[in-house]
Amino acid sequence: MQLTTDPVAASLAAHGVAFAPQIARAAERHGLSPTLLAAVAAQETGGPGSNAGHNVVGDGGHGHGLFQIDDRWHAFARSPAAMDPAKNADYAAGMLSGLLKRYGGNLHAALSAYNAGSPNATGTTTTWRNGQTLGYADSVLQHASALGGTSLLAEAQAERSTAAENATGPLLAMATLAQGIGQPPSPPPPPSTPWQPSTPGVDATGHRKGQPTDYDAYVNGTSGAPAA
Repeated sequence: MQLTTDPVAASLAAHGVAFAPQIARAAERHGLSPTLLAAVAAQETGGPGSNAGHNVVGDGGHGHGLFQIDDRWHAFARSPAAMDPAKNADYAAGMLSGLLKRYGGNLHAALSAYNAGSPNATGTTTTWRNGQTLGYADSVLQHASALGGTSLLAEAQAERSTAAENATGPLLAMATLAQGIGQPPSPPPPPSTPWQPSTPGVDATGHRKGQPTDYDAYVNGTSGAPAA
């Protein structure tokens, strides 16, 4: 049992989140929701229905620490600091904060990019105990909901609904205009194929790393690093 005087950390710990104080402090430093950061940790090192960070080495030995930072892309993950929960949480929070800024605060896009290097990627899929299979971002949001972050889930759903309306609105307007002048509407463009892992196999948490993305630019102001 984790003892803490921080009410946010205490709430996370009550839900079974391992290293709740470290996660809460990292979230505060980087302006993130503690529930969201804890949900990423649950996805990375907990698994469906588990909010505790037990599996701290994964992805064939390449994922390190509470947030499974990949040593193929991050020098940090090759250092002893990666196994320090507080430092690992701070590094992951910095990446996620940078991605949220890059994608205009869009939770789903930032989480997808964190996992797979693209804001539109399905990324790692996780099958929950109810039989539902979710892509990485949706699975993280499922964890967040279980941790009491129902507003995060509602926010992400609203973002996706707005994005869909923005994408279809111009097409509908064009179709109406074309019909008004006696021309058939043009068919919408085919949907892009979501990215899927090219190599089969996942670690014990269901986590699988994806294609590279430039995280150093978000964390250190440099370029050339891929996904966590």
